[in-house]
Amino acid sequence: MDPAQWMDRLRQDDPDALESLLQHFDGMLHYIVGGILSDPGDREDCLAQVRAKLWEGRHHYDPEKATPATWLTAVCRNTAFDHLRRLRRRPQEEELSLLQPDPSPSPEETLLQKERAQALRRALNALNHRDYQLFYRKYYYLQSTQRIADELGTTPRAVEGRLYRIRKKLQEQLGGEWK
Repeated sequence: MDPAQWMDRLRQDDPDALESLLQHFDGMLHYIVGGILSDPGDREDCLAQVRAKLWEGRHHYDPEKATPATWLTAVCRNTAFDHLRRLRRRPQEEELSLLQPDPSPSPEETLLQKERAQALRRALNALNHRDYQLFYRKYYYLQSTQRIADELGTTPRAVEGRLYRIRKKLQEQLGGEWK
């Protein structure tokens, strides 16, 4: 059975389909989580959260919008990134104070962030496929430079140089706004 059929069965509340999907994409899920979280315990916690989110969100999957692999990748990456944010935030938790301003962005800041994100998406789409993939590995999947270099069979210095040139190119296209 192929992943699309498993997704159809999963959307019909078949727990065996989830097991089949997870078994089929196990290596990919571990690869994504391993690139974002370094602690093995955190990785296992995150993969358990991924499993729960896949089951809870099974009815939200739309085969017209994404393949099963794309959907699983997005759920896994977002869960791992949320887990990492939670870990980083933990030591800095403090009581809420009425004297501190609301940390959420204003409507104007929200609009500016949206416009910047759209401009960045356009600039990224203008990159060649190799640069686009390298950018995503480093900044979307948060892979270390060493890991990227090892997997591409090059040196970390070469990867850093390529990323530097990509950043410069993006800065030129975005008018120096992106750092």
